[in-house]
Amino acid sequence: MKTNSTLEADNVGRIVVSLTLANNQDVQTAKSGVIPNDQVRRVAIEGTVDTGANYLVLPTAVAQQLGLQKTGEVTVRYADRRSASRDMIEQVEVELAGRKGTFRALLEPDRTTALIGAIVLEDLDLLVDCTKLRVYPRDPDRIIAEVE
Repeated sequence: MKTNSTLEADNVGRIVVSLTLANNQDVQTAKSGVIPNDQVRRVAIEGTVDTGANYLVLPTAVAQQLGLQKTGEVTVRYADRRSASRDMIEQVEVELAGRKGTFRALLEPDRTTALIGAIVLEDLDLLVDCTKLRVYPRDPDRIIAEVE
């Protein structure tokens, strides 16, 4: 497994990253001192960056490992125009490229890796360099929020 900051391209030019996921309810409970930090449910996983996707998509098995329950259902549309109904979870803490944020995620039962869409990239203020096949913070010291 690559480290959190290690990025590489797979064999079809997609950017593959390593990220850490946690149950944000556990994270907050640990911050308040109710449980020790080592009891926070965490999973290290590889993911593919897809700027054409909106959401974070996770394997159903990862949601189960994190102890996150279904909070809703959504209709997804795939690139080949198929549609399907998928479960949604909330309170997934994502650590990617030195940044952390909490997100909703769609679940795919047959996936083994994460899919990282535009919402995660935007929120963490990460840029995608398709030429060099890398993801990096716009400013390594802080998140920059753009408002009109």
